[in-house]
Amino acid sequence: MDLESLREQIEKAARGSSPLRWNPEADDVQRSVVKLVLTLIEFIRKLMERQAVRRLEEGTLTTGEAEAVGAALMKLEQTIMDIGRQFKIDLEDLNLDLGPIGKLM
Repeated sequence: MDLESLREQIEKAARGSSPLRWNPEADDVQRSVVKLVLTLIEFIRKLMERQAVRRLEEGTLTTGEAEAVGAALMKLEQTIMDIGRQFKIDLEDLNLDLGPIGKLM
């Protein structure tokens, strides 16, 4: 699927539905904000991981760079897990429903 096709699908879906809204529970706003932030960070972490794998396969990372990237991604993943535990957020629940487009991850 090319970018233009995806853009057309998003615009078509947006015309036929109400805007996506974040509706946190009033009693649990802090936890809802943390869940949203962790979801976005996890999404970015996965993108960075895929980029690192692609660069490894292409041979554009040195051994030292590959080790540094791997260590940084593992530390980031551990931090996400630690914060999730602190706020009693199950990491499998980290996702955003983008309506007609589907889930973020």
